[in-house]
Amino acid sequence: MFALGYFIDGVVYVLDTILEVYFWMIVANAVLSWVNPDPYNPIVRFLYSATEPVLRPIRRRLPMLGIDFSPLIVCVAIKFLQIFLVGTLRHWAIGLH
Repeated sequence: MFALGYFIDGVVYVLDTILEVYFWMIVANAVLSWVNPDPYNPIVRFLYSATEPVLRPIRRRLPMLGIDFSPLIVCVAIKFLQIFLVGTLRHWAIGLH
């Protein structure tokens, strides 16, 4: 059973890293929305195409008050997943060691 524990621990580490990278991509997209970046820049296009599918449904459901709160909501959801899901899986993996 210890091998399964280490496997789950590895999956948890990768999941935590992916969530952290996506968190910072959302933050970068929000910061870029404050300036007027070149829309043809490959980095700007990548950030937009990677984050917009998650942000768009939240924007549609939120009332527009002049401020876009969708990045904040996604960042809070990511941090919740990191604490709850990653923490639970990590605790489960430690129990299997």
